[in-house]
Amino acid sequence: MKIEAILDKSEKCSSIFENAIRDLEIPTCKAFLKSGKLAPINFKQASHEIENKDTPKVNKAFPHSYGASKNKALEADSPNEKPLKGKRVAVLFSGGPAAGGHNVIVGIKKILGKNNTLLGIKAGPKGLIEGNLFEITDSDVEGIVNTGGFDFLGSDRTKIKTDEQFAQVKRTCNDYKLDAIVVIGGDDSNTNAAVLAEYLFTNVMPDGSGVQVIGVPKTIDGDLQIGDFLPISFGFDTATKIYAEMVGNILQDTPSSRKYWHFVKLMGRAASHVALEVALQTKPAITLISEEVAEKKLALHEIVDSIAKSVVDRASRGINHGVVVIPEGLIEFIPEMTALLKELNERMAEFKSILDAKSFDEKKDYIYTKLTAKHAQLMASLPDYIEQMLLADRDSHGNLQVSLIPTERLLIDMTATRVKEIDPSVKFNTLNHFFGYEGRCGAPTLFDAAYTYNLGLTVGSLILAGKTGYIACITNLDKGGKPVALPLTGLLNIERRHGHDEMVIEKALVRTDSPAFKYFASRRKDWVNSDVFCSPGPRQLWGPASKQLPISVALNRDYSAVEFKF
Repeated sequence: MKIEAILDKSEKCSSIFENAIRDLEIPTCKAFLKSGKLAPINFKQASHEIENKDTPKVNKAFPHSYGASKNKALEADSPNEKPLKGKRVAVLFSGGPAAGGHNVIVGIKKILGKNNTLLGIKAGPKGLIEGNLFEITDSDVEGIVNTGGFDFLGSDRTKIKTDEQFAQVKRTCNDYKLDAIVVIGGDDSNTNAAVLAEYLFTNVMPDGSGVQVIGVPKTIDGDLQIGDFLPISFGFDTATKIYAEMVGNILQDTPSSRKYWHFVKLMGRAASHVALEVALQTKPAITLISEEVAEKKLALHEIVDSIAKSVVDRASRGINHGVVVIPEGLIEFIPEMTALLKELNERMAEFKSILDAKSFDEKKDYIYTKLTAKHAQLMASLPDYIEQMLLADRDSHGNLQVSLIPTERLLIDMTATRVKEIDPSVKFNTLNHFFGYEGRCGAPTLFDAAYTYNLGLTVGSLILAGKTGYIACITNLDKGGKPVALPLTGLLNIERRHGHDEMVIEKALVRTDSPAFKYFASRRKDWVNSDVFCSPGPRQLWGPASKQLPISVALNRDYSAVEFKF
């Protein structure tokens, strides 16, 4: 065969690598194997109740869901000898992509078997509203197994919240005779799943029955965690291994070129889990953790001063290079910036209709008059490129789009000034990077491939057992994996959004008393004093490194090794 013919055959996601990973055997939790064959499982109610300070108010707002679950977790029981049949299940992706999403679909399809139907919803929640569904076949799942991205279904960030939207969802359920909907997404998407589960609990179909809703934890940010029950969301492992490879490459380059300080911003808006995990994998000179900045109430000038002193100290020992890892959402955690942004978000929501009609300069002048003098002065002191981003349109959840704010550039500019003040003789040449989208759609690591497949098996089993209003989880990652399910209502708390209170799933932040952070804190002085970095290399699907799970998860859950065992 000529080389051209071989190349032609590699088109349409058929490279040598992609063909090989489709044949890769996926590790499976023993709970789903009966006499060596795949089988759905039953669930029993655990004694542990999932709750928080706002649970009483949430229970009143979600009477059907709370009445059914009593906010009790479910855990895997015996095989389901009499699974429900004739189920019509629809699945959608919601929010940003994360590696492994396709394997959730594969797991659901496999466990539903031939006696049930799986439908795909195109373009996320918007597709559910518009009724954009199709049947997923066996050949479909054979083509997407172990592959990256969300392209099989597509996704969007529509939040289903108006009466009209709920009525359209109900119409879709009736038109396609749906028995269940699966929402694969992050904290906001699973908040929407909780609302859908309550709305669709009863009187949806002509016979008065309801539609089941099950959520799946997805986000590369790693900020959807519930202790031992939900150690990590899927996509996090793949993303951090991709970022760690790139940071490791840069770390290897710095002593080679011997002249650059690289400032690397990593995706992770609300939490620093990604930055912490990449630091644990690569050991860069400096890593900022947003939650520590907030806890210690470090001012922007204090952060800059610390970086500058490290630059000067390393230079005194002949090291004129290094890497600084920065969480994407850092600017929101700096106390004076936190206060400014809180007021800014409130005022921009309050005067949105007025601001939308103004140019940037007009918008800036107007908003200054609505801010307290202290915050107006702070905003005016920032560089124009930061000021402009602070006034940019908020996302669909009312959040500042921090990925657009060049925090790494701000730190470079301020550090350069401070280095000159401390020691004008120190050379400070810099380069900056933002690693974000690069980590979202790669082929999943073996951990994410297995994790998502088993999440899909858990979802299908919950549906065949008649459950609704839960998020599927896998715990005991180091001991064979244990399927569990958490009541979505138990995860909801009250948070300020768009200028008013909303019931949402709280984001899990890095805890400075966690084992992962404590280990990081115990080693970082050595990392900044000299080059002790390491390069973890590319993610592995075969070989000795293939079963490595996130280091931060292994530390926080007190595993005896950094390998998962399914």
